[in-house]
Amino acid sequence: MVHMVDEDGTVDPWRRRARRSRRQMPLWQELPLLLIVAFCLAVLIRTFLLQAFFIPSGSMENTLLVGDRVLVNKVVYDVRDPVRGEVVVFRGTDRWVAQEAPAPPADFAGRAGRTLGDLVGVSRPGEKDFIKRVIGVPGDKVWCCDDGRVVVNGMPLDEQAYIFEDSPVELPPNPKECRSRQFTEVVVPPGQIFVMGDHRLVSQDARCQGPVPIENVVGRAFMIVWPSQRWTSLPVPETFTSVPRSDAAPAAGPVDPDPVGGVVVILPLAATLTVLAGSGRPRRTLGRRLLP
Repeated sequence: MVHMVDEDGTVDPWRRRARRSRRQMPLWQELPLLLIVAFCLAVLIRTFLLQAFFIPSGSMENTLLVGDRVLVNKVVYDVRDPVRGEVVVFRGTDRWVAQEAPAPPADFAGRAGRTLGDLVGVSRPGEKDFIKRVIGVPGDKVWCCDDGRVVVNGMPLDEQAYIFEDSPVELPPNPKECRSRQFTEVVVPPGQIFVMGDHRLVSQDARCQGPVPIENVVGRAFMIVWPSQRWTSLPVPETFTSVPRSDAAPAAGPVDPDPVGGVVVILPLAATLTVLAGSGRPRRTLGRRLLP
């Protein structure tokens, strides 16, 4: 006969009865329960922390390609405002032309799959969801061009590291079109940001559609997660680190945005692993031994 004893060698009858009364849940019952818990965690993470977004157009090439999926930190801008150089997902204002949305699936399986994807945050974006790079923050003076370069607060940006195809510089500026590289000086209003695509030749952005309210920003895209061969982070380019603060901008200390995104990724993963590890599978109990 086997008895359970404490480390001092004494038998603990209450713990022995509790161990006997705790029956192991069969796998066929536990697996659906774990799937439900994982689904609920995915919905909570998608709603409050992280969301995966599908890239539907080429306006951010070659930083982001059509079909890429990016992770978006949805809480970082609850504690601070966007920073120049960050890639953000936002809802366009009435001035922003809606993207061409894919036709909804006609069959039941397709509709069910799309609904499930919406819940866990892996479906296509809405027609008014956009992804661009922050060029100017509240109070900044943004214009183009100085020797073909965008100027922020008097400093020309070196954008060669992320610009794919720029718009032609010889076309005259047109506030109703984004065909030209040139645009007149814009003072970014309080509570708004000036955003542009990395593929300027095809991007419809703040040059012709106006700044975006910060309250419309869904979150910061900080990592490409699919396809697997393109797995990489989306850091702030070095050219933005030297941009001077505008006299009209609110005073703020320096911000290092990258650690925030990393923390938000780690916490949901840790929570998921904790829940899965807490299933009813047998585990070794520390501080106890079995005696014959």
